[in-house]
Amino acid sequence: MPVAITHDGQGVRVEWLKQWYFRLASLPFLAGGLYFAYYIGLILKADLTGSGYWSEDWVGLLFLTGFALVIGVPGLILATLRYFIEVDPISRQLVVTNQFGPLKFRSLRQLSEFKFISITDHSDPDCSFTAYHVSLCGGRGTRPVMVSSFSRRDEANAFARTLGAELMLRPKDYVGTEPDAD
Repeated sequence: MPVAITHDGQGVRVEWLKQWYFRLASLPFLAGGLYFAYYIGLILKADLTGSGYWSEDWVGLLFLTGFALVIGVPGLILATLRYFIEVDPISRQLVVTNQFGPLKFRSLRQLSEFKFISITDHSDPDCSFTAYHVSLCGGRGTRPVMVSSFSRRDEANAFARTLGAELMLRPKDYVGTEPDAD
């Protein structure tokens, strides 16, 4: 997965860059949501112009609105998903942001919680694909923050070295090792 590291006057920003074809998965959901929204518009137009009866249409309008939201909102989330990490070296804080359109969910962590950058592998026993995850890790009890995932080990190692130089943390390669019990 492509990753961009950008510098501004106040810190470092690491962002996952989604390819355009990942956004294609949102189109069926958006189309389904728009389909129901079209019929919501027709019902409202009929009720507001006097050719329909509100007392007869409210149940259908309620169901169409529910279907439009249940189908359309996941499409909107898939289309506008962004994940990035901002590091402020002055205050030594790390902000992990999941953004879906205008909604932002932020998690504030102290950079002092993290001691190293780990590179781990993840593969399914039935699959030949292996993903290499680069994460910020601390001691026991510290929840790691996954920064990115790569399909090639050398890309993951190069990114971990670059990120480690930016954050002054050392990368550790745990590929091929077994995880701890906890």
